Amino acid sequence: MEEAGQKLKRARERLNLRYRDVEEASLRIAERHKNDEFIMALSRLSDIENKGTVPTIYRLYSLCAIYRLDLAEVLEWYGVDLGALAADSVNVVEIDRTHLIGFQPDSRGEVLLPISLDPGIDLRRTTYLSRMIQRWGKLPLMLLNGMDLKSQRYGFVGTEDWSMYPLLQPGSLVVIDETRRKVADNAWASEFERPIYFFEHRKGYACCWCNLTGDRLLLQPHPASQCSPEMFVYPDEIDIIGQVTAVAMRLDQGKRRRTRS
Repeated sequence: MEEAGQKLKRARERLNLRYRDVEEASLRIAERHKNDEFIMALSRLSDIENKGTVPTIYRLYSLCAIYRLDLAEVLEWYGVDLGALAADSVNVVEIDRTHLIGFQPDSRGEVLLPISLDPGIDLRRTTYLSRMIQRWGKLPLMLLNGMDLKSQRYGFVGTEDWSMYPLLQPGSLVVIDETRRKVADNAWASEFERPIYFFEHRKGYACCWCNLTGDRLLLQPHPASQCSPEMFVYPDEIDIIGQVTAVAMRLDQGKRRRTRS
């Protein structure tokens, strides 16, 4: 806190402003907003600069306005990073009710994202996307800042892969948990609870339900997809990469399918 106060002091001195100048300017800000909380008294300014006293939000606003400082940057001096707001919301606070999110994108925040993919990727086929990422980079997307993107694994459901339609639309981006590779038993109440897995086999990749009997692994598409099941010898012919735990997808693919058929 003392370091933040010293930074404010240096900002004031660079502008050649005296304590009295700051107080008078804050008086005009308070008058403009009709709120005396914006007033920066001489003694309070001295405590902020020299004793590490934390200013109120109103006084901090006044100082930023007077010194021409970015409020978000000054908040970081005090250990408050606005770029972490969405991340803290996602990771710390759980709310049961469906609700709107009021966070706005912050150009100051950064998030690690794949910025270069293998140019040979065929988006018509289901793909293990993590293997196609050639380079990672940071982009200013605050809302995604709470996700540890690089440690996750990703798959892309091909634009011509209808095997899990309508649960998973073609063109969906899925998150894969590599720690969940054991085929679950029948302990699910509905198709929405049944685990979906991501597989690698001799012909490429697949994303669907499965059933393991002995060394025979049956890939089971959704009944409404009209796709046929496939049988593989496990683990010789097929590998379970992990369980699908999240998905981002479009909701209008059914219309495209009807058009094609």
